[in-house]
Amino acid sequence: MGFFSRLVGGADGGGKQAAVAAASAQEQEQQAERISHDIDAAYYRWLTGSARFDAPAEVETAILDQVRALAARPGDAAELVPRVPEVIPKLLQSLAEEDVSASELSRLVVQDVVLVAEVIREANSAYYRPMTQVKTVEAAIMMLGHNGLRMLLARVAFRPVIKMQAEGFSKKAAPHVWGQSERCALAASLVAPGLTADVFEAYLAGLMQNVGLIVAFRLADRLCQNGTVPGSTDFGIELLACGRQMSAGIARHWEFPAEVTGAIEQAGDPDGSHLAQALDLGDRIAKLRLLLDAGVVGEDDALVTDGLDSFQRRCLGKLSHLEA
Repeated sequence: MGFFSRLVGGADGGGKQAAVAAASAQEQEQQAERISHDIDAAYYRWLTGSARFDAPAEVETAILDQVRALAARPGDAAELVPRVPEVIPKLLQSLAEEDVSASELSRLVVQDVVLVAEVIREANSAYYRPMTQVKTVEAAIMMLGHNGLRMLLARVAFRPVIKMQAEGFSKKAAPHVWGQSERCALAASLVAPGLTADVFEAYLAGLMQNVGLIVAFRLADRLCQNGTVPGSTDFGIELLACGRQMSAGIARHWEFPAEVTGAIEQAGDPDGSHLAQALDLGDRIAKLRLLLDAGVVGEDDALVTDGLDSFQRRCLGKLSHLEA
């Protein structure tokens, strides 16, 4: 009888431990959702700034309906953003070849004067910290390495996409959205190895995820006057989510890798792919970096201390090396 009691007691104890573990996991997931919500809310308030206004519900609904409708037509949405320079796909294709030489890459880079300047500037940046100034394209390519060059090329390709010609609030928001994109891409690439996600795909997803947001702001400009935008937090968070889904559709239309488009769609989903988790973390870290730099939150704010672990806070510090 004593053995039976111990056996039953052990089973009950195991069941209780499992229940406690499940409850703890659920609580952590809910806390992560709250923190993500609060970061998005603070980011939207900062991004929109004095352009926010108390929009009627019908205006908010009309904007979101238009964004969702366009997101369902990725081909039409893609027509609203510029194409990438022709030399970029050639370089990315060359970089996929393991035995490509620095001299061959240099030959391709020098075909575009903008790329020449960008490659040399990047190699001399505070992020790489060369012992002596890098002056040639080939030396810069050696400094960056294949992956660093791929990231630079992707960033150069996306810059005109995010900073496209616009009017109203979207024109004002574009530089800030691009800044977040750059930081998100870098942060996602830093956390990717720990999640067994591809570093370059994480970087590419980070650059791509805001393309739809700029298009969404352009749609909002048609319904709002004098460069204003609805200031409701609920509206802002929904607009960010809808913009991300539009980004995924445009990426699919542009024939991006399925892993990248899937990650953009699944970002924020606890059951998302490892790449989606890397993108979500990169997005959170990048937004916090901008909020810290703007003085909206402090280093000891709960959004930082509770929202990031020690490694993620180190990634947050690395983002301070990026130029504004």
